[in-house]
Amino acid sequence: MSEISKEYGWDASMEISLYDKIRRDMKTAMVGKNILVRDTMRLIMGAFPSLTISITLESGKKTNRVKKPEEIIDDDILDIIRKFIKSEKTVLEFKKETTSDYMELLGCYLPRMATSQEISLWVKDNVDLSQFKSPMQAMGMVMKHFGKLADGNQVKEVLKNIHG
Repeated sequence: MSEISKEYGWDASMEISLYDKIRRDMKTAMVGKNILVRDTMRLIMGAFPSLTISITLESGKKTNRVKKPEEIIDDDILDIIRKFIKSEKTVLEFKKETTSDYMELLGCYLPRMATSQEISLWVKDNVDLSQFKSPMQAMGMVMKHFGKLADGNQVKEVLKNIHG
């Protein structure tokens, strides 16, 4: 899997949109006959029609239309990838496995998650825990700051251990 993560994947510092990177990686995988990557990119691209924009017709009726390629933003695609990872975790739990090449490949396209140390440092620097009855009450504040870059269970553990 390690040779895949060097060649494939994406992060916001690259000079390319996630949409274009996925299309490029699919072409590279097709030329290199890498079936896992090719099929995974096809799955992601196959979900693009689920990305819609609400519109109001001249009649006043509200409806949705599929986003055009230039309207698809990185966050749209990241949400698709997160959904695939979530369903793969469910499958792996059922099989009593922890990871798969497919899940690792999908993970190469997500932003790096915050570490427990980073969360803990941010809380110490930015949250006055004395204003809360319990550190857990700061959960919303911490999640708002980190957004999708922190796992709720991970934040809960960090907060438990601060005074615990």
